[in-house]
Amino acid sequence: MSWSRDDMVARAAQELQSGQVVNLGIGMPTLVANVVPDGVQVVLHSENGILAMGPFPFEDEIDSQVINAGKQLVTIAAGGSVFDSAMSFAMIRGGHIDLAILGGLQVSVGGDLANWAVPGKMVTGMGGAMDLAVGAKRVVVIQTHASKDGISKLVDKLSLPTTALSCVKRVITDLGVFDPLGDHFRCEERALGVTQDEIRQLTGAPVIFA
Repeated sequence: MSWSRDDMVARAAQELQSGQVVNLGIGMPTLVANVVPDGVQVVLHSENGILAMGPFPFEDEIDSQVINAGKQLVTIAAGGSVFDSAMSFAMIRGGHIDLAILGGLQVSVGGDLANWAVPGKMVTGMGGAMDLAVGAKRVVVIQTHASKDGISKLVDKLSLPTTALSCVKRVITDLGVFDPLGDHFRCEERALGVTQDEIRQLTGAPVIFA
């Protein structure tokens, strides 16, 4: 067995700590807003200009003008604020984001991240990927462990266009939780039923187990 998409999101939510300002990247990371653990108080930041972003709205809460960076409808928590992109990116580049949870395409043993482009596919823009990867104090990536054809996304060296170097501190995949440590990954946690051999076979770099 491996973790489902919801399992991965729930595990990523465990990385949140009270008092943090947290940016949630486009895709799976946005779902973390709906599963913030009880008792954990964080301020969610959206790069298009929201501070204290709330979860996705119920039908009677929908405001078509309130969207996140992925153009999804969201809410704004009590005391929240909205501002322009210049202010939002000043927060990111100024080091005011404690944690960024981002999607990924590849992560290397050195913590290098590729998540903004696939060669040969149309790219509408890199968005804030590079700014967040470099500007956030801690970066956690959510991604599947391997592609649909079994090619590992945890690698020795990136083969896709680089977003940022030495930025990722933790990767959460459908097989478990992995920390890049320079010349290998350390598996901190395995998904229930996933064996060490399965992980070794699907990891494109050396891996040890905590």
